[in-house]
Amino acid sequence: MTSISDITVKTIDGKDAPLSSYAGKVLLIVNVASYCGYTSQYKGLEKLNQKYRDAGLRILAFPCNDFGAQEPGSNQEIAEFCDRNYAVSFELFDKVHAKGSQQHLLYARLTSAVQPGDVAWNFEKFLIGKQGEVVARFKSAVSPESPELIGAIEQELAQ
Repeated sequence: MTSISDITVKTIDGKDAPLSSYAGKVLLIVNVASYCGYTSQYKGLEKLNQKYRDAGLRILAFPCNDFGAQEPGSNQEIAEFCDRNYAVSFELFDKVHAKGSQQHLLYARLTSAVQPGDVAWNFEKFLIGKQGEVVARFKSAVSPESPELIGAIEQELAQ
């Protein structure tokens, strides 16, 4: 299994965040964008966060401008958009590249693990088990409310 525990990312306000600090938690990592047909998935992600946070789920959202230039804003603008439109309380991180020559190490690791291949669009989801291993991958069209995704989250939380 491919682990992400040794990677450090930056929060949306520029602080280092080692992914090892999430050991023992189930993570749902999502590349997000403010101007995408899937942007309304923020609502469902926030519902998942509210429902499963106390059980150990953490949603980590990484803004990404790689797909249709649908996330052009600054980190501050992105954070304000998420707060104003969706009252997002899960964690937002620094804008990253999910594909291409400047692909972030996190996405290089994620996309080589389960169903290897490039991220295809915004709001692709990666489920990470409690030991930091990539356990599942869900395409953009799989909504946060989908039984497939919820079942996989509940299975990991029960481990």
